[in-house]
Amino acid sequence: MTVVVLSCGSKRRQGKVLQQPTATVTQEIPTEAPKTDEKPVEKPVAKKPVGEKVAEKKPVEKPVFKANLPNVPREFRAAWVATVANINWPSKNNLSTEQQKQEAINLLDMLKNNNFNAVIFQVRPSADALYKSSLEPWSYFLTGTIGKAPSPYYDPLEFWVEEAHKRGLELHVWLNPYRAHHSNGGQVTSESLVRKSPENVVRLRNGMYWFDPASQETQNHAASVVMDIVKRYDIDGVHFDDYFYPYATYNGGADFPDDKTWFAYKKNGGNLTRPDWRRDNVNKFIKRIYTEIKKEKPSVKFGLSPFGIWKPGYPSGVTGSSQYDELYADAKLWLNEGWIDYFTPQLYWPIHPPRQSFTSLLKWWQSENKHNRHLWPGLNTVEVRAANRADEIKRQIAVTREVIPNSVGAVHWSIAGLTKNPMLLKALHDGPYSQKALVPASPWLSANPILKPTLLLTNQPSSVFVKWLHKQPEQVFKWVTYARYGDTWDIQILDGPQSELSLPKSKDGHKLNAVAVKPIDRLGNEGDYAGEAIE
Repeated sequence: MTVVVLSCGSKRRQGKVLQQPTATVTQEIPTEAPKTDEKPVEKPVAKKPVGEKVAEKKPVEKPVFKANLPNVPREFRAAWVATVANINWPSKNNLSTEQQKQEAINLLDMLKNNNFNAVIFQVRPSADALYKSSLEPWSYFLTGTIGKAPSPYYDPLEFWVEEAHKRGLELHVWLNPYRAHHSNGGQVTSESLVRKSPENVVRLRNGMYWFDPASQETQNHAASVVMDIVKRYDIDGVHFDDYFYPYATYNGGADFPDDKTWFAYKKNGGNLTRPDWRRDNVNKFIKRIYTEIKKEKPSVKFGLSPFGIWKPGYPSGVTGSSQYDELYADAKLWLNEGWIDYFTPQLYWPIHPPRQSFTSLLKWWQSENKHNRHLWPGLNTVEVRAANRADEIKRQIAVTREVIPNSVGAVHWSIAGLTKNPMLLKALHDGPYSQKALVPASPWLSANPILKPTLLLTNQPSSVFVKWLHKQPEQVFKWVTYARYGDTWDIQILDGPQSELSLPKSKDGHKLNAVAVKPIDRLGNEGDYAGEAIE
């Protein structure tokens, strides 16, 4: 019988794939043993001397690659997308499904292309929903009719989450916990919570309706809405803004109409003053939301953007409205207690006026940051009281980097300040946002260790093709790649789905001599890198 043996293989050496020569060998093998009367001669077996060890051959292993990789830039860069009154999206409440989707894609592309890394999307402007909900009706601002679903049907929140993550952007859902109906939200219908839960809602003089924050039913319902979103959607954060008890101007300067719950509290033996009782209602709710989110999904961040001034005189010399006394929001307490993961006071004033100085207010809030949570101020990108808006915003970003260097970030109010002001957008892209950045990590939040990737390199005529594999790709939100030319490392931040890259063999006169790749999880934590030297 004739057997043809084919041999073909490859050997990986220092990042190069070397093809072994292919050989063909033909060998005659007898089909049966030849007959003979002779007994086979037994060859003596060599015995090894007692005590002598035979050396075993070990496979040659490549040395483990080690390098001091440079730090990756980190900064939270986000913009608010307001849906109430169709401020930002959708631009009108009668757009088709495809028009809505295209507007969303345009906004997300703009953020990605200008090196932002997060979007704060309003999904509950006034006890309504821009997502499929069994608890509240479809939003008037989405379809022009309370309770009417988009047609052709789609889930806007699901769409925004998917498209944001495709672009490496975090998606934080923004909810208004107490507003029941907005004055621009059309007629109050039987679908509205104003009609379905009238015992917990009061009407204000400007035409808005507000949930009574003291009502246990209000708190239970709002908490259920939050947790419904946390459980069903792959979001990165939950965000509340400054609307707790409403601004006095909403009720014509009159006190908030909560006699029903106030008298019930006093009748049951309550001994707090009315202002303290109101603040206590909100305090309990904020703590509850933070606790319930962490119990369900520890990786989902909880953020707040309160009015920028806690009280006049804090810090010294600051004047203006008091959220503590008017909105009954003790935002300083929430920051002091660490009931949030990130804190975004709306510091909508320029740097220089002493009565409401951006810098002095930011420093004061940081002095109250007892648990070292993220402090990412809100910037008034739409309207800054300065002659040159772009210069003012750039200076404010520089101040945040100086005051809070270990957790830099800012949120822009609103995305319209970017889409409608190309000069400002260009100034950011060419200036402080010229490079991509990772979101700062949140070390107080627990996360599973990230597995180390596997790195594969293929030598090509003028480049090196880099590919990496991960056993649990769902762990990875972003990748950081490192390419060393001479003594300089080039860093790239890539979106999670990307798993390959082609690198030139030389750059600026220096040869490529090492490559490494590192995984980043949803909380910004870095995993161990895989790397290889290149000869």
